Amino acid sequence: MPAPSPKPEILAAFEAAKGFMPVDEGLALYAAAAEAGRLGLPLLEVGTYCGRSTILLADAARAAGVTALTVDHHRGSEEQQPGWDYHDPETVDREIGLMDTLPTFRRTLFKAGLEDHVVALVGRSPQVAAVWGAPLGLVFIDGGHTDEHASADYEGWAPHLTEGALLVIHDVFPDPEDEFTGQAPYRVYLRALESGAFREVSVTGSLRVLRRTAAGI
Repeated sequence: MPAPSPKPEILAAFEAAKGFMPVDEGLALYAAAAEAGRLGLPLLEVGTYCGRSTILLADAARAAGVTALTVDHHRGSEEQQPGWDYHDPETVDREIGLMDTLPTFRRTLFKAGLEDHVVALVGRSPQVAAVWGAPLGLVFIDGGHTDEHASADYEGWAPHLTEGALLVIHDVFPDPEDEFTGQAPYRVYLRALESGAFREVSVTGSLRVLRRTAAGI
């Protein structure tokens, strides 16, 4: 049975949106979200940026009749700040001089016709996770790339995954040469597997999909 895939207009909206996820990884994320949506629980993303991957989660959530949630403070992660390769000057709020990707994110959802299927949680991931108390069908970790941030995202959100739910981790690069962009997510990926609470479902590029199989993490 072929993996679920987004309609052409959704894929086109994904490709047109600001962001860094390649198409093959996006399709794998969509397939995971479509599968997780069958659990009837919300699908949560950590690291919204401008909404590129949110489009895919939101469309899968819409099809499943659940809600997509996306968590971000919208001030940009480390590698998106001025002076770094991933910085986009168009995302800077000229009045205060700081990044603000929230307006671009809202335009992204509006253009894709998905505003009604997403709840944007604007704040730092650990603060939002600390007050979250409901089970989740999917957690997609795609936030900061330091050990502090990646570990906090895992510790804050993975415990909310019900048995059978999916943990998706982006930017998993085993090569030590990728220390800045992918080693922290890689260490979280290893930690999840070593916990005994997850087993690997699929690998697509730097995207890893794991299924929760046990209660303890």
